[in-house]
Amino acid sequence: MLDRSAAPSLSSWRRSSRSTGANNCVEAAVRGPDLLLVRDSKDVDQDCLSFSAPAWRTFVAALRDPGLRP
Repeated sequence: MLDRSAAPSLSSWRRSSRSTGANNCVEAAVRGPDLLLVRDSKDVDQDCLSFSAPAWRTFVAALRDPGLRP
């Protein structure tokens, strides 16, 4: 987990184009060549999670794997 004081500025965070205005989404920001930050859009003042680029790609690939769905 990354302390919010080390997080990127507000303008650096991105949301999915499919998100609504209800703030029920995840925001992501790239920090450096191999670090991705993720936070809850409902609580942007809290700490965020940090992932290496390879770990994030593995996570997203696992989410897309149809074998993982019930």
